[in-house]
Order: sequence, then structure tokens, then C-alpha cells
Amino acid sequence: MTTLSRIIITIAALTGLIVSTFANASNRSLNVDLNVNSLDNGNIQAELTITNNGKGVQKILSWYTDLDEENLFAIARDGEAIQFMGPHYKRHAPTDKDFIMLKPGQSLSKTFELSGLYDFSQAGNYEVTYQVKSFDLFGKTNGKNKQTQRQVEQLKSNTVSLWFDGISLKGSSNKGKPGGGPVGDCINGTCFTGRCDNNQKNDIMAALSAADQITNDSVSYLNSHSAANTSARYQTWFGEATSARYNTVSANFNAINDAIDNKPLTFDCSCKKTYFAYVYPNQPYKVYLCRAFWSANILGTDSRAGTIVHELSHFTAVAGTDDIVYGQSGAKSLAISNPDQALVNADSHEYFAENTPNQN
Repeated sequence: MTTLSRIIITIAALTGLIVSTFANASNRSLNVDLNVNSLDNGNIQAELTITNNGKGVQKILSWYTDLDEENLFAIARDGEAIQFMGPHYKRHAPTDKDFIMLKPGQSLSKTFELSGLYDFSQAGNYEVTYQVKSFDLFGKTNGKNKQTQRQVEQLKSNTVSLWFDGISLKGSSNKGKPGGGPVGDCINGTCFTGRCDNNQKNDIMAALSAADQITNDSVSYLNSHSAANTSARYQTWFGEATSARYNTVSANFNAINDAIDNKPLTFDCSCKKTYFAYVYPNQPYKVYLCRAFWSANILGTDSRAGTIVHELSHFTAVAGTDDIVYGQSGAKSLAISNPDQALVNADSHEYFAENTPNQN
């Protein structure tokens, strides 16, 4: 280990065991152990082990065990949070096949390289925690599936503290990104990469026009209402209104509308995953379109237009949304159980804009 990689590792739980917190008590038998090391080449390696210490089978949403799929870690340098530089996906609501089953005593171990997706370029004391939150992290919480009984669940590891002398980033923010290389041709200020063919370009421009339409409609609705006189449309997707919440939603849609009308958008067609689309939130205004986007309707639920609204909302320069829940059912439940989190949920914004079925 080089002098530039001087590491002091302190495990917050002195026994070496993990401390895991959950919204659902039935899942406290899942324990999480995290180790973090600095390698001689300057990379930061995290080793994660999730163990079922209970008597019954436990399940966990597979997305939250794959750093190429989700932001899995809360990382801070000298007390300041470090931003995740990986993709944020739009997906279908999870089904049974999306969960990993752990039998009693069984463990799942994963190793991740962190410096490609988190900024470790500066010297400082880093604190790393595996920490994920999801409405469906452990699947359905009860057979009745009542919206008011479901809560956002959390899975959290011990915190590892380490000193790192800093590294020089060498294009790590572009690591693994599809469609690299020069920007292709443009239409009316909208550009294309990733070998978009003419048919795809036409589809994108039509979807962008439709996204502009539903975003303008959303702005019009919010301008003609207020926190004191919201209707079913607002309440369905964002829950109980307060002045602060309502103003946040209004500001978000104005920012999305501005991005569509005035920002240099780029669409990439090289993604072959089954998802709708994804973006890198700190790299506006490029949207990577995936297979589900091309098979979606231009308008309606989970549409092409709605997907564009969803993805634009993720950019930190726009609304900085995250993916707390996927699907209409989950978004409706979130509006009831936690209106504050609905304000930062991308699908909540998409379904408000799509307004399907139509609500006044």
C-alpha cells in the first residue's frame, strides 16, 4: 500500500456486527456487514455481505444489490455528502422475479469499486454506509396490500470511516456510459447519439412534443389551483397539500418545462436494457432511451412522453428527483403514507403529468 493510500478504518459497531434498521420489523433478521479498503491502484473497494439470521426465507429487491442498477451507498467526505454519479433508471413496478430469496443462514456477498461512481478525488475522512430505501425493498408487507399500511423500508449497514489522500479522476464519470463519442446530428436544437436511426429520431421528436404538451398542462393546472383548493389529480399523486409542498411541485414542473423548451437536450439510442430510460443526474441534459421506451405509447400511463418528464426531473439542475417507488399503485400509496417523499419521487411527477385516467 502506497503512502498516498494511508487508510484508517474504523468500524462504527465495535463488535464487528452490523446495525440494520427497517421500517418493517419482520425483516430485522437480515444483517448487513460492510468492509471498505483502498487498493494500490487508487480504487476504493467495498465488500458487502447480507445474511439472513432469521428462521424463515427473506427476500430483497435485487436492484439494491447492484451498483450498476442503483445508488447503494451513503458516502460523506469530512461530513459533506458525496453525490452518486451513476444512472437513475425508470422501471416497471417490481414483480416476484426481481427479488433475491435468502434461506435461513444464507448470505449474499458482493464486491463494488466505488471511485468510478463517487468522487474520491480529494483528500479527507470518508464515511461509507450501505443504505437503501424503497417502498418494495422486501416485497409486499401484507396480503391485503392496503395503501395506508405500507411504508418506505430501509436496509442499512455499519458505517466504515477511512482517511484517503485523494486520487486524480481519469474520466471516471464516463465509465460504462453508452453512446460515447461525438454528438450526432440535431433537429431543432435536440441532438442524438448512440446511432439513432431516422425512425427513432422521428419518434423522439414526437415524444418530446407530447412531453411538452403534458408539462404545459401540468403547469397550467398548478397555476390555476393552490394548496387551499387542490383536486383529486394533485391529491392522488402528491397527497395532502401544504403551501410548501405545493410550491415545490409547481417549481419542479416549471423547471421541467424550461428544460424542454430551452435546454440543449440530447437523446441516446444505444441502451439495450429492458428499462424505459435512464440519466446521469449530474450530467444534464442527456437521456438514454432503452427498450421499453420504444414499445410504449406516445401518451398515457408509462408513455414515451411521461418517460421524458420522469427522466428530466432527475437532473439536479431541474428537480433533482429520485426513485422512491415505481408504478402507479406504489406512487398512490406513497402520496398517502408520505407526501414529502412523493415530492422527490420521479414517477409521481410522471403520473401527475400523464393524468391517466383523466382527473380534474
